[in-house]
Amino acid sequence: MKKNYSYLIILFLMVASLAAFGRTAGNDFINFDDPRYITENSDIQSGIHYENIQWAFTSFVESHWIPLTLMSHMLDWTLFGADASGHHIVSMLLHMGAVIFLFLFLKRTTKNIWPAAFAAALFALHPLRVESVAWASERKDVLSMFFGMATLYAYALYAEKSKRSRYFLCLILFALSLMAKSMLVTLPFVFLLLDYWPLGRWQTEIISPLKNRFQMIRRLVWEKVPFFVLTILSSMMTLRAQYGESSLHLPFTTHVFNAIISYVAYLKKFFLPVDLVLLYPFKYFFPIWQILASCVILIVITIFVIYYIKKFPFLFVGWFWYLGTLIPVIGLMPISLPFAEHYTYLPSVGISIMLAWGIPSLIKSKTIRKMILFPASIILLAILSVLTWQQCGHWKNSITLFSHTLRVTKDNYIAHNHLGNALFEKGKFNEAIDYYSEAIRIFPSYAEAYYNRGLVYAALGQYLQTIEDNNKAVGLKKNYAEAYHNRGVAYSRLGQHQSALEDFNKAIRFKPDYAEAYSNRGVLYFNQNQKEMGCYNAQKACELGTCKLLEMAKFNGVCR
Repeated sequence: MKKNYSYLIILFLMVASLAAFGRTAGNDFINFDDPRYITENSDIQSGIHYENIQWAFTSFVESHWIPLTLMSHMLDWTLFGADASGHHIVSMLLHMGAVIFLFLFLKRTTKNIWPAAFAAALFALHPLRVESVAWASERKDVLSMFFGMATLYAYALYAEKSKRSRYFLCLILFALSLMAKSMLVTLPFVFLLLDYWPLGRWQTEIISPLKNRFQMIRRLVWEKVPFFVLTILSSMMTLRAQYGESSLHLPFTTHVFNAIISYVAYLKKFFLPVDLVLLYPFKYFFPIWQILASCVILIVITIFVIYYIKKFPFLFVGWFWYLGTLIPVIGLMPISLPFAEHYTYLPSVGISIMLAWGIPSLIKSKTIRKMILFPASIILLAILSVLTWQQCGHWKNSITLFSHTLRVTKDNYIAHNHLGNALFEKGKFNEAIDYYSEAIRIFPSYAEAYYNRGLVYAALGQYLQTIEDNNKAVGLKKNYAEAYHNRGVAYSRLGQHQSALEDFNKAIRFKPDYAEAYSNRGVLYFNQNQKEMGCYNAQKACELGTCKLLEMAKFNGVCR
C-alpha cells in the first residue's frame, strides 16, 4: 500500500509542478544573461561537437565554470533553436526530477512518507523556485539540483549497504552537479549532517565499544575525502571565475553585514513570498538596528536547534543545511548579484525539512494531526501554487519582467536599463531613452546606460549625442570596447574617418575577437582606397564569424 502511496505522491508532485510552472512554456527569453548564455552565443548555437565541448570545459561564461550546463544549452538549441518554449520545458522537467529525487531520498531515509511528501511539495511549489525554473539562463540551477538530489538518493543507497558501485555512483553524480553549477560544493558537509539525521550513522558509531569508536568515526569522515577534493577543485575554479569585472568588490565588513542581513531576508521571503523580483538594488550601508536584529534572530534559532538536537534532530539538520548551503552565495566573497532568489534553491530544502517534521511534532495527538495537518497542507500548497503561477507570468518577456521589478523596487537603475533595452528592441526609441536617462539619474556612473542610450541616438541618426554618450561610457569604463566601436561608427557617419579609425583600433585592442569592429574598420579602409588593409580586416571579421564584407569584396574583385 505504501508503494501505491509513493506512486500517487510522485504523480501529484509532477501534476502540481506542471500546473504551477506550466505557463513558463509560453514565455520568451529575457535580455538579462540570456543573450550571453544562449541567444547571442555563437558557440552554443553551433551545437555539440569536439571544439565546442573543449570550449565548454575551458571557458568561463558570466563568471561561472559550468561545462555541463553549456552543453545542455547546446543540445537545447539543436533541438529547439530560438523557440524559448522548449528551453523552458526542459528546465521545468529537470526541476520535477530534482523534486522526485528529494522525495524518494527523504522517504527512504526517514521511513516517514507524509512529511517527506510535504517537504518535497513545499520545495517544488514555492514561488522562490520561479527564478530558477523560469529563467533560461538559470539552467545551471535546475541541472545542478537534479544531479545533486540524485546524489543524495545514491548516498542513501550507499549508507544502507556500503557497496563500492554505489559509492562511485554517488561520486560521479556529485561531479556532474558541480559541472552544472558549483553551488553544490557544500554537499559533502550536508552528508555529514545527514549522517546524524535521518541516517543515524553518528549515533551508531558513538554507542560502539570505545576501542572501535575512533576508527568508525574516522571512516565516516574519510569516506567523504574524495567529495571534499571535488569541492576544493570546483571552488578554486569558481573563485578564479568570480573575481571579474561583474563582481562587487567592497570592504569586507560590508560583505559580512550583507551576509547577516541576507540570511534573515531569505527567511522572510520564504515565509512571505510576495514582491519577488529578478534584481534587488544593493544597499551599501545598513542600519545598525537591522544588523543587530538579524544577528539576534540567527543566534536565537541556532541556540534553540542545538539545545534540542537530541529531541528534534531534524531542526538541527534543517537549520544548518540552510546556513551552510547559503555560504557560497551569501555575499562573503565578491559575486555579481549580492542577493538573488535563485540562491535559495538548495538552501530552502533545509527549511522545508524543518517545517515538514517540526510542525507535526508540536501536535501530540495523532487524531488531531490527521484532522488538521492534511487539509492545512493542501490549502498552503494550493496558495503557494497560485503565487508561483502568478510569478511565472511576470517572466513572460523582458518588458513584463522589468516593469514588474520597477513597480516593486525603488531606484533600481539596472532594471531601468534593461527595460530600456527591451523597449529599444521593440522600436520604442523615445521610451527607451527615458528609461536610460532615469538609470543615469539614479546612478550617474552607470557606463552601460550611457552606451545603450548612445545606441538609440545612433538609430535615430543623432550621431553627436551618440558620441557624447559614448564619451561618458569610455570615461567611466576605460576598456569598454563596444563603446569605442559605436563611437567609431558615429564618427564614420559624420565623415571623421581618422577619429573613427582610432576608435576601431581601441575596440579591437580591448576585444581582439570583435568581428564587427574588424568589419567596420575594413569598410573604412576600403573607402580610403587601402585595399590590402581592407581585405585583411574583412578576412579577420570572417574568421570571427562575420563574412558579409569579405563576400562582397570578393564579388567585386577587390579581394581574392
